[in-house]
Amino acid sequence: MRSWRRFLGQVANAGSDENFLRFLEGLETFVAKALSLTMVVVILFAIVDLGVFLVREIAAHPLDIVGRRLIELFGLILNVLIALEILENITAYLKKHVIQAELVIVTSLISLARKIITLEFEKVGSAELISVAVAILALAIGYWIIRHVNRKA
Repeated sequence: MRSWRRFLGQVANAGSDENFLRFLEGLETFVAKALSLTMVVVILFAIVDLGVFLVREIAAHPLDIVGRRLIELFGLILNVLIALEILENITAYLKKHVIQAELVIVTSLISLARKIITLEFEKVGSAELISVAVAILALAIGYWIIRHVNRKA
């Protein structure tokens, strides 16, 4: 409640550039913290979903978790990993107030890996496959450039 009053006070005193910039920084921090908490909730739900899926599959097919069910399991695991990477992006932003391009690219690559693993090739056209391949190539090149530049710095 106290921080809310301080926040409203900053809004009221936002006339000067310095106060306004301080207000914006506080707002960015608040939003990043709210996003972090949201991602924690998402991660917990994703883990519960993964656990429920595993229990159902083991109960229904104790020794037969291959094929499509295994691909679904990998997709759920990668969902958790992607959510963790997004949380890492937000946490890095809170620490340094800079969006780290390398983390964003890695998260995007994991998302595309999930897409490829869960892709039903018989149901997609060549245009979608080509677009995924181009996206992977562009992200891989971007990642290599960023790593190369960061190594020199």
